[in-house]
Amino acid sequence: MHVDAGALTDFARGCAVLGSGGGGPADVTLPVAGQAIEECGPVPVVDPAALPADALVMPVGLVGSPAVSAERIGGRDEPARLRARFETLHRAPVAAVMSSEIGGLNGCVAVAWAARLGLPLLDADSMGRAFPRMDQNVLELAGLRPGPAVLADEHGHTVVIDDVDGAHLEQFARAAVVAFGGRAASTDYPLTAGQAARYAVAGTVTRALALGRGEGPAPLLTGKVSSVRRYATAGADGDDATGVLLEGAGPDGGRLVLVEARSEFVAALEDGTPLAVVPDVIALVDATTGWAVPVEEVRYGLRVHLVTLPSAPAWYTPSGLRLAGPSAFGLAGLGGPGGVAQEGSLIAHSRPPQGGTP
Repeated sequence: MHVDAGALTDFARGCAVLGSGGGGPADVTLPVAGQAIEECGPVPVVDPAALPADALVMPVGLVGSPAVSAERIGGRDEPARLRARFETLHRAPVAAVMSSEIGGLNGCVAVAWAARLGLPLLDADSMGRAFPRMDQNVLELAGLRPGPAVLADEHGHTVVIDDVDGAHLEQFARAAVVAFGGRAASTDYPLTAGQAARYAVAGTVTRALALGRGEGPAPLLTGKVSSVRRYATAGADGDDATGVLLEGAGPDGGRLVLVEARSEFVAALEDGTPLAVVPDVIALVDATTGWAVPVEEVRYGLRVHLVTLPSAPAWYTPSGLRLAGPSAFGLAGLGGPGGVAQEGSLIAHSRPPQGGTP
């Protein structure tokens, strides 16, 4: 299988759905991947098990602000610079590229960089969707070392982070990204093809392609966005959050579904009953364009399909739920005593204000 120019838009659409409203808009890096394929040729997609077990795999992606990444698409030399430093650190050649995060813009980043490096792309990734933190990945769950991680920018600067656990990788990398100006190319959680076959989320490139071709599940609801409220969570971190009220239309007329978001959509409830909760993938797909809508672009009046998908099985284990389940996003007790109600949240109100964005 190859990702070529004809398949690329479908792939990007699928990555947008798997972003669960986060991970950055996939259409931002779609043209970057398109140009790389035009200049360097289609990208072969391989199963990790098809490579020698000890073959070195380089996970890749962008870290930082999606808004900055939309303005700074980077240069052609970033993947080569990452590869050179990565190979020097590991004293071995890279055999394949793997997306660190298939959801959102990083899926197309991996395609672009695989094309420019002349390497195959693994049909796998580290998350199976998008999550906000670098350590929220299945390789962390498997106990793989986060480093040495390499960050680079388009100006020739590189930073190596090593001898850290996942939580400290997140802290140090985010600090470095500030110095990089809000965006950096990265590789972390280095692994072999054998480890990828055992621990990575399998088949995610294939899954994104299928979703982009419209082979996903039927929507849970079709309707319009009738209210949007953006607020700070009640916790000490004060993370920005978004509450969205969906009003059903057509066969779904009379239904109201409340969708809660952080960087990604994290819960959907109807009459107080959860329809889907993180780590489930929750996407709002624009009924006109067919593209999944990022959290920050949800607006009053938008016609959407509410779509949900299961994440990789690893995310439903006790350790997976601790790392990226409801409690990791301030939703502890969802469905039980206390629920997710908190001051300002749409989910804390059965009938939020109608008719616009407060």
